[in-house]
Amino acid sequence: MAPRIVIIGAGPAGVRAAQALVEAGLRPVVIDEGRRDGGQIYRRQPDGFSRSYETLYGSEAERAASLHRSFDALKSRIDYLPETLVWNISPNTVHLVSGTRYHSLAFDALIVCSGATDRLMPVKGWHQAGAYSLGGAQVALKSQGCAIGSRIVMMGSGPLLYLVAAQYVKAGAQVAAVLDTSTFVQRVAALPRLLAIPAALGKGIALTRVLADARVPVHRGVEPLEIKGSPQDGVRGVEVALPGGKRLEFKCDAVALGYHLRPETQLADLAGCRFLFDESAQQWLPQIDTDGRSSIKGVYLAGDGARVRGADAAERSGRLAALAAMQDHGMTVNGVERLRAELARFTRFAAGLREAFPWPAKFAASLPDETIVCRCEAITAGELRRVVGATGAREANRAKAFSRVGMGRCQGRYCGHAGAEIIAAAACVPLSSVGRLRGQAPVKPLPVALTEDTSDAANEKASEKANEKASREVTE
Repeated sequence: MAPRIVIIGAGPAGVRAAQALVEAGLRPVVIDEGRRDGGQIYRRQPDGFSRSYETLYGSEAERAASLHRSFDALKSRIDYLPETLVWNISPNTVHLVSGTRYHSLAFDALIVCSGATDRLMPVKGWHQAGAYSLGGAQVALKSQGCAIGSRIVMMGSGPLLYLVAAQYVKAGAQVAAVLDTSTFVQRVAALPRLLAIPAALGKGIALTRVLADARVPVHRGVEPLEIKGSPQDGVRGVEVALPGGKRLEFKCDAVALGYHLRPETQLADLAGCRFLFDESAQQWLPQIDTDGRSSIKGVYLAGDGARVRGADAAERSGRLAALAAMQDHGMTVNGVERLRAELARFTRFAAGLREAFPWPAKFAASLPDETIVCRCEAITAGELRRVVGATGAREANRAKAFSRVGMGRCQGRYCGHAGAEIIAAAACVPLSSVGRLRGQAPVKPLPVALTEDTSDAANEKASEKANEKASREVTE
């Protein structure tokens, strides 16, 4: 019998994985939390919107169109489950919720293409209304066709900072300033690695030209000091320190923040995958081999959900993971060596981006005590430091138990990295020794009232045992 292969995610990695499986004569199940395919970077506009690809995606318009065309051609040859959340993974079974209905789906192979979210460093005042992540600002533009404010400051570091700023400029929004914590010297030092993908480097340079042509002020090497505002009025401005100590304040009614991206690894964690600390990225990442095999047999990880290397690399890693799954089930595959070689170039380029736009770990130690770190639970930097000093909590989950940091709706997606940096600085220990917040099911909030779905075609293929287990877990 042909293996039942389930793909989580319909972004660049998920689409190319599905395409490879269909080409081999298989019919995979593709589970998509979104309403339509494309993922975050190639998110489709809502029905009835008629903005051009060039307006939506800029330099990535043709790639976005190609991915969308590919998925449209696959729809009749796959089982597509949009607006469906994978809230838990148990051995050889994924547990799903769509609306208020749940079911479980057994698999022989699982390809997790969960994508990435913003990596954030808190700044005093970032809890004010009008403060968004860069990814959130991008979603507003692509999905709702609106800007997050009438006068916007973009602050952080990394390619996404310039991409979102350029997209806002092209959409006609007023970008008051782009404030980058990295320096020009760091970019020059990273140039040899960045030349691994000259076309990608050229696209980055083109984004800076868009900002220059629009006369958007760009400041590099800044230190974020405060997002100013009030509970009544929200964001009113941003204050930073320039190299040399001079302070500048920019008036605005919205700010978008972000420092590169972090893989969405909660599902890999629930699947039982082993994690390793990556010194260069200063993150805990799931262990994978060159083709995307995890430490758990039958579970494969691809795209930015495994390693953040960009959309082009995600397409290749998705296809490679599908080939690995087929190969492990005794099928003959071709093109593996070529994909590995191409991914190696993107890996080198990604290392160059980390060097050019480094994660600003040093800011964690100097955050004022009153700065809110965990916005869900309103936990401050001072409270985290007090917990470390009073209880000796030097491990992330122990600090979580004493302070509630990371216990909110996002489960540490937005505060986990910075919280670990604060703990490490307060305890004077290496970041790797702090560990990581463990993933918990459900990965996102579920409706209180859930009913079992017995009508879905995918559910009919699931085993009776898996359904009973999912029902018991939801009830508990």
